[in-house]
Amino acid sequence: MLNSLRSSACALVLSAVAATHAGAQDDTAPLSAIDWLSQQSTTPVALPQSPDTGEANEPDVAASASIPSVTVTPLGGPAPQRVGLVPSTVTGLPDTLWSGRSGAALAAQVKRLPTLRLPALQQLTYTLLLAEAAPPPSASAQFDLARIDALMDFGALDPALALMELAGPTTTPGHFKRYFDMAILSGLEAAACQILLDKRDLSPSTAHEVFCLARAGDWNTAALLLGSGRALGMIEPAVVDALERFLDPDLFEDAAPLAVPSHPDPLVYRLHSAIGTPIPTRILPLIYANADLSDTAGWKAQIEAAERLAARGTVPENRLLGLYTQRRAAASGGVWDRVAALQRFETALKTGSAAAVSKTLPATWRAMDSVRLRVPFANLFAEDLAGMVLSGPTADVAFEVLLLSPQYESAVKSFPTRALKRPVLGAIATGTVPPDLSEDGVTGAVLAAFRGAAPDPAIIEMAQSGILGQALLDTIALTHAGGEGDIAQLTTGLATLRALGLEDVARRTALQVLLLGGAT
Repeated sequence: MLNSLRSSACALVLSAVAATHAGAQDDTAPLSAIDWLSQQSTTPVALPQSPDTGEANEPDVAASASIPSVTVTPLGGPAPQRVGLVPSTVTGLPDTLWSGRSGAALAAQVKRLPTLRLPALQQLTYTLLLAEAAPPPSASAQFDLARIDALMDFGALDPALALMELAGPTTTPGHFKRYFDMAILSGLEAAACQILLDKRDLSPSTAHEVFCLARAGDWNTAALLLGSGRALGMIEPAVVDALERFLDPDLFEDAAPLAVPSHPDPLVYRLHSAIGTPIPTRILPLIYANADLSDTAGWKAQIEAAERLAARGTVPENRLLGLYTQRRAAASGGVWDRVAALQRFETALKTGSAAAVSKTLPATWRAMDSVRLRVPFANLFAEDLAGMVLSGPTADVAFEVLLLSPQYESAVKSFPTRALKRPVLGAIATGTVPPDLSEDGVTGAVLAAFRGAAPDPAIIEMAQSGILGQALLDTIALTHAGGEGDIAQLTTGLATLRALGLEDVARRTALQVLLLGGAT
């Protein structure tokens, strides 16, 4: 199972890895923090040698009686683990990524990450959260849990579960509670229940034990435990009601449906599904949308879940495309209009006819924009559109498609007339801003970042001193705040990305701010 989860997680960050490496590679490119680290000398310093023996001429006595600094490491405890899914050979990030800060400080920084909607910043964040590197010097388990929590908040269920497998689901009750929640949403509750029944000290609650006993077929023990849990107030009344119906559905066949809980945990969500009163995932946190990706969910529910997750960068574009094209739209309006538009466009694209594409691309682009899926659409179709001869409004759209894709640098060459009409976009895509190009507001803030604006000095100092992980997390938060409307922070954030060697991330973020309207 771990291998399949690891593959899913790696697919999540493949495009993000390019953001870590790519960008201007010529001699004028900004010096990256990784370069700074790699330029530190690793040549051992030779001691003076005796001219007679050729041996090291070391002093016989100490220079002073002061007590040297000694590092003390407790024995007997578990050694910190290297918890990560993507090695440094893939991410390009150094093994010392997290070594410069304590796990507690890094965990607090991860918890403060904002809700990111710019895909370039999403991808960089996933790369950091999934990177395999040496653990922080202390509280590494706390940091690992913070990474898993962040991935769950972002809806990245498979990568979060894969990280938990590496961290150890049974390490602490806190580890196991998260593992159980993710297992339920992944349809893996059988494995989680087996662990719980074998190790009751890890049990998240009495309700979880009742559920697992019932799943194991021990109905009598489950009923007894439920009764004592109700009498002792160990299970909330609403959960008791759901468990009673789960244990004996025939007894409540004519009873009124249970009220939908406002904040269900995964166990309550699973119980309501089992007793025939499923809770719509669209009203729940994003992580629950993964449950609707299973084959047991209806097609409409699968598409809507994939759309929500793809907008946060946690579902591969090809999976979304597969759902959109699975069959013909069943009705009209809402999701069905998007399905029909996408299918018409894909059919037109396969014909190779510019006229057919011109009739379908603008409407599909608008449909994708309505659910914040322009970047996933661009990743899927930019290469096909780059080779077509288009004109008018269709060429305008195709130019934007290329700019929002990994092939953004080719947009100017593929659509030179559009690049002349929109010189700012062309300048950002190529990384060369003419001195006479001047704009105000957000556009001016973006241009300033590519004209040599100063990066954040505190972040650069952190990166230079070996605190690269926190420096990158701070840069993401800074640039996100700029995308929210603080143009001063936008300039500084983009300039800092460039100074850290993340030129590709800076350009893609800038283009997304200009074309998608920032982080909102």
